[in-house]
Order: sequence, then structure tokens, then C-alpha cells
Amino acid sequence: MLWIDKYKPSSLDKMDYHKDISANLKNMIKSGDFPHLLVYGPSGAGKKTRILAILQEIYGVNVNKLKIDHRTFKHPTSSKSIQITTISSHYHIEISPGEAGSYDRVVIQTIIKEIAQSPPIENADLGPFKIVILNEVDKLSKDAQHALRRTMEKYATFCRLILCCDSTAKVIDPIKSRCLGIRIPAPTNEEIEKVLSKVAQSEKFELPSKLSQNIANQCNGNLRYALLLLESQKAKQYPFQSSEIPLLDWENYISQIVNDIFQEQSPAKLLVIRAKLYELLGHCIPPDLIFKTICLELFKKLDQDLKFEAIHWASYYQHKSQLGSKPIFHLEAFIAKFMSIYKNRLQKN
Repeated sequence: MLWIDKYKPSSLDKMDYHKDISANLKNMIKSGDFPHLLVYGPSGAGKKTRILAILQEIYGVNVNKLKIDHRTFKHPTSSKSIQITTISSHYHIEISPGEAGSYDRVVIQTIIKEIAQSPPIENADLGPFKIVILNEVDKLSKDAQHALRRTMEKYATFCRLILCCDSTAKVIDPIKSRCLGIRIPAPTNEEIEKVLSKVAQSEKFELPSKLSQNIANQCNGNLRYALLLLESQKAKQYPFQSSEIPLLDWENYISQIVNDIFQEQSPAKLLVIRAKLYELLGHCIPPDLIFKTICLELFKKLDQDLKFEAIHWASYYQHKSQLGSKPIFHLEAFIAKFMSIYKNRLQKN
């Protein structure tokens, strides 16, 4: 079992950081007033862990008896079938409706309707309702979000929604106004180091403070990534010979792309970069992450004016990639645009 699963806190009391948030959630549950929740924050901050701890606080350990189903939904106006994986217990169901693509509205309406019509679980403190957890709600289409808003109102008596996302920027205001927003900030480096030391102590090995600091710096507030780094370093080189943390293969690849951009601004070099972008996408690196990482690498070599230019065009093409179906076109367009800007700057200087 991976350490991220082995040492995952199972209750709000066992959380190692953001104890004030845990205390507020416990008080809310004890008061019996449990609204729809919108839990948001950066990746690896502990959103899902805290949501599962909320479920356990309400329903007890039986909520951990999970089953995985592959559900098939029929589109009401066409013969198309949509397959979605769900994780559920007697008390809740967890889905990622974004998997259905443009048919996410159908999934949301069908699932919540089924949950609301099934016999509710009696809970003495909070009343008879089930919980529906929707992941990546910021990636839902606008139609799906409006359908979700209507469904929330219609079935509020029998089910509660816990919406989970990285950012609320793409969540429509009617949904935000109907939910209690709970922001889970990324843990600080000191909090990450504390968790790493605790895991090392449980696993009975010595963790050098320098290595712990380097892992905390490398993971950028992502505790899940930090634990994976620690486990991989322990498997590769224990006792630890070096405190340096090597970059991941995809990060090295993006560094090569940025070096190519600065080395030569030409159609031939763009063709080389295109092949590397295809390689990244083929290994399931998300386009948004590629945009972000390329920008961060570019910033290391740019002055302030060009940084603003890079941010502007990265945002522009990232938005277009989310509207389209071929991210490679927009990634390549961004790099071609930046090459043009950078070459013009070199010629002026």
C-alpha cells in the first residue's frame, strides 16, 4: 500500500494541519445544520481526505464499506450510452460527471434523481438524507451546472451535495450562492515537513532535515506529491546519499521544450517541439499543467515585460484549448506566438 493511502487521516480529529477548519466542520455537523458544501483548494491540499472524514463524522466507520460500479446512462434524445464509474456506500455516492464530456448534464440529473428517490438513511442527528459527492465540478459545462442548480433545489430534502474543485472561478454564481464555501489552503512547507517526519518515524527510518526541506520545496504545497517523492526516494537510495530531488521525466521534457524555444525560433524547431508535446499528451499529462509548467520555466529567463506577454498568451490559448477538442493545436499556437514575440525582441535589441 502506498504511504498516501496508508497514512491518510480517517477522521477530522486526526488531521495534521488546518485544525481550525476541522473544528468548524465538527461544530457544523454537531449543530445538525448541514448545507450543501463547495470544497475548493489547490491539488494535494487534502480536499478529498477532509470530505471523507466529514462522511465518517456523520455516519461512522460503515461509510468506508465501498463498492465501485460502472454505470451506463442513456441519453434521452439519442441512442448514445454514457459510461461513468461511481464509488458508493449505503450513505453516499461519489462521481466525476466530467468523464461524460458534453453529456455531463444527463449524468447529474439522473444520478441525483435516483439518489433522492431511493429510501433515505435515518440519522438521528442530521435527519434522513444521503450525500452526493461531485468531483471536478469546475470542469462541468455551463448546461450541466445550471441543471445541477435546479436539481439541488428540487431534491434538497433528501440529499446533500458536496462539490469538490480546485478553483471556483469556473463555477457559476447560482451554485456558489447555494453552497457553503470551504477553502482548503495548501499546507505550508513547515506543515509538510512535519507530516514527512511523522511518516518516516512510523516507517522507522532516518529522514535528513535537508532532504525533507528539498521535498517540501519541490512539491509546491502538494502533500500527496511530497509523500510520493519521499517514498520513491526511500525505495531508490536508502540510506540517503544525496538530498537532491531529481525532476520527473515530464518535467525534464518541458525543460527541454523551453530550451528549444530560446535556442532557435523557426518552423523547423517548432516541428521538433510539436513531437515533444505529442509525447507529453500521449503520456496523459493534462494540457493545463503543460501550459502552467511551460510558463513557469519561461519565467526563469524572462524580464518583467515578457512575463506579462507570456501570461497573456498562455491564458488566451489555454482558454481556447478548453473550448476545443485538440489541445495540441493550442499548445503549439502558444509556443509559435511566444517564439514570434521573443524573436522580435531579440531583433530590436
